[in-house]
Amino acid sequence: MKMSKLFVQTLRDFPQDAEAISHKLLVRAGYIKKLANGIYSYLPLMKRVISKVEQIAREELNKAGAQELSMPFVQPAELWQKSGRWQVYGKELLRMKDRHDVELCLGPTHEEVITSIVDGILTSYKQLPVNLYQFQLKFRDEIRPRFGLLRGREFIMKDGYSFHTSQESLDIEYKNMWGAYKRIFDRCNLETKVVQSDSGAIGGKVSHEFMVLTETQTGEDDVFYCKHCDYAANSNHATSKLKDEITTTRFTKEEIVDTPNIRTIKELAQFLKVEENNILKSVLYIVDSKPVMVMIRGDKEVEETKLLNALCGLEIRKATEDEAKEITGSEVGFLSCIGLEDKVKVLFDKSAKNMKNFVIGINQPHKHMVGKNFTKEHDFLDLSLVKEGELCPHCSNPLYVTRGIEVGNIFQLGTKYSEPMNATYTDENGQNKPFIMGCYGIGITRTASAAIEKHHDENGIIWPLAIAPYHCVVVPVNMQESEQKDMAEKIYNSLLSKGVEVVIDDREDRAGVKFKDADLIGFPYRITVGKTAKDGLVEFKTRMTGETVLLSPNEAIKKITEEVDKLKG
Repeated sequence: MKMSKLFVQTLRDFPQDAEAISHKLLVRAGYIKKLANGIYSYLPLMKRVISKVEQIAREELNKAGAQELSMPFVQPAELWQKSGRWQVYGKELLRMKDRHDVELCLGPTHEEVITSIVDGILTSYKQLPVNLYQFQLKFRDEIRPRFGLLRGREFIMKDGYSFHTSQESLDIEYKNMWGAYKRIFDRCNLETKVVQSDSGAIGGKVSHEFMVLTETQTGEDDVFYCKHCDYAANSNHATSKLKDEITTTRFTKEEIVDTPNIRTIKELAQFLKVEENNILKSVLYIVDSKPVMVMIRGDKEVEETKLLNALCGLEIRKATEDEAKEITGSEVGFLSCIGLEDKVKVLFDKSAKNMKNFVIGINQPHKHMVGKNFTKEHDFLDLSLVKEGELCPHCSNPLYVTRGIEVGNIFQLGTKYSEPMNATYTDENGQNKPFIMGCYGIGITRTASAAIEKHHDENGIIWPLAIAPYHCVVVPVNMQESEQKDMAEKIYNSLLSKGVEVVIDDREDRAGVKFKDADLIGFPYRITVGKTAKDGLVEFKTRMTGETVLLSPNEAIKKITEEVDKLKG
């Protein structure tokens, strides 16, 4: 490809609406162009990257025994109504009607469709297990799309689904896909950490995410992990060990005390001269339009996904001050479950389980109770957000936290879809049984963006060779110099003949402009043909390391060809 013909426009500055470095660089380097909020066109460079990520995934999935198919993007509401998700999925599902007034949606995922496909085709236990996958455009109507392709409304995803006759068979395939995913991300030069995760709208009881860990705030989730064992979980699933008992000797007698104008846990702890973990905090939520109060230790925070899951809820938000006053008769800062058990659903976090002589609100402004103890049994749930430094639930060593970008996920769905949709097979006894299902997803466009988050510098993108749009760029410094031009074209044609994906920068621009574009676009290798051409030498630069050496044209060609041949196996 000649640079003069390549459909690309690099920009001098970053786009003003971009936050993530991957978003900034993809726009500035001419990979994507925004069409609408959260919707982007994939320009030729990006299309090549996406195709390479897809091909790596395809090769590994095929080796693992999965089969590729393609499913419709537009889906009938009838299928979602059968599974029960039409009413509960939320506003991220873009619903519409066709000219015949038939309800449809744009597919954010394909559990219903794949279940309807296999129903009637996989009729016998002898045909199972089966694993089917596709690469397809998806649409989720995100309320706040951000970070470019990391959280867009329209995106490309690989989604796969397996069908089984037993849990044991599903467990085997789950491990099989786990291994395939590790190989896919390894080939993309992305180190991933597999973490326990919440299944969200997909469903199922067992799920894991493949996270690319980052040091920036671009990562969507906090990932808690242990350095002494293999425990890792994202923030909405992580748990930790707590001390057996939190006791204060300051208050050993139950009494009501004045706490004038004290509204925060920090203020209350300082005023009463106790630790924040001696306070039983009351947090009021509205879950699916109903009030729910969480009782949690003062130094802890509620993890809202855990709370939503505990209630099998759909929508959650904190109560406003006006709502809190109407529901409890008190002001925020003095709330309590005391006297509200018949009016409000009350849940207790496990952090409160062993508290003794604690401080608690009593739904009276400017007053709290001290020296309080539980007088009856409660069910204690894991509703709290883990903090760095808390103890690993497996080995009791400290937990660490970093940010992570989810690039893949795997779920054990069980019969969540097959039962309500009546999708069955006949077992060895002639009985109809619902399929036991697994689900496996990879964000193709997210994987490309995550690669940039991990591999970039102040000059631009540093693509791993396996997913770079082109392997190499040949840069003649001065196209008017026949010696430079001829040598550059010979190198270019030789690389083409050897199967190397190469661009020659045949533009009449200054060398500095060409070099900046080469670094910005992220070509893994650059061969510069300049003044040393008269000595039979070219400058060979490796983008990943920044190393620059002088080589003969044949040496440069051989070096790149060998690296590309390694990719081909």
